[in-house]
Amino acid sequence: MMTPRLFLSPPHMSGNELKYIAEAFESNYIAPLGPMVDRFEQSIHDLTLTPHALALSSATAALHLALRVLGITSGDIVLASSFTFIGSITPILYQNAIPYFIDSDTQSWNIDPDLLEKAIAAAPKKPKALILTHLYGQCADLQKIIQICDAHGIYLIEDAAESLGASYDGKQSGTFGIFGVYSFNGNKILTTSGGGMLVSTNKKLIDKARFYSTQARDDAPHYEHTDFGYNYRMSNILAAIGVAQMKVLEERITSRRKIFDWYSEELNDISEITFMPELSNTRGNRWLSTLTFERTDPNTIRLALEEHNIESRPLWKPMHLQPLFKDSLRTQNGTAQSLFEKGLCLPSGTQMTREDVTRVSSLLKKALK
Repeated sequence: MMTPRLFLSPPHMSGNELKYIAEAFESNYIAPLGPMVDRFEQSIHDLTLTPHALALSSATAALHLALRVLGITSGDIVLASSFTFIGSITPILYQNAIPYFIDSDTQSWNIDPDLLEKAIAAAPKKPKALILTHLYGQCADLQKIIQICDAHGIYLIEDAAESLGASYDGKQSGTFGIFGVYSFNGNKILTTSGGGMLVSTNKKLIDKARFYSTQARDDAPHYEHTDFGYNYRMSNILAAIGVAQMKVLEERITSRRKIFDWYSEELNDISEITFMPELSNTRGNRWLSTLTFERTDPNTIRLALEEHNIESRPLWKPMHLQPLFKDSLRTQNGTAQSLFEKGLCLPSGTQMTREDVTRVSSLLKKALK
């Protein structure tokens, strides 16, 4: 009989979700607004100390609104991490803007600041914004990147979809740019099954994003529209799940970091393995434990684990290598491609035990032999 499946990053409920969902039902706010949405937004404010938060249907919607309110439009160039999920990039296309992909460094696996400078110089016209992904819960080199963006007058939008609770110099990821974005998708460190959050210190911009997120309805007793918007607001019911989840964020980060440490202990004697690094002045949430193999095809390991009902996944395929973007602007150094070809994400769910990690590690070692 096959053992129960070990998923890559399954949801982990705190136990209090039903309490808040019941409260939402009793209030009869079965709608894309309500008291739980307000409480969820407040919990993000309390964590990040960012004064304005907007709960939305997804992190992709949050990025789209960020670009829209910043005036990014047809033909504008938006710089972006190449080593990321496509949800970081599609909002650029929604605005008919042009993505310009930038490769990674080896110190963080995130965007390479030196290549960022080169991309700005090489762009056919001045880029207007940068969407910076904090990959797998690990912060990018924010100090250098902020200096570059400030020097060139480029808006910094932090795609912190994977890095909720991670910090750089003690400050929360997602709070350094003009906008920050978090995800509550089903596989994230906290989940509302689906959802996102847009944060900013700029009230005027958040108010404009809020306006667009509810179909751009003007202030009138009837439905009046002088502009168009989107149906992007979060459900009050899903927000109730988020309220409960936010109370256990630090526990979840502690668990993920412990799982990473266990993998490191189990596999540290294998010379061809390199784990994703963490910058010295940062604390990642270790959303996923990821590693590369110097000589072994990671697909061999993935298939070996799958035979034992264990889910693993290749690292992100860089955007500049995707068929959709075969003719895209890019500044590359080969790092992201190498990571994709050599890398693997291991099961990292917060309910994993030391025995689970040992089982995965033992099967991985066996596959290497």
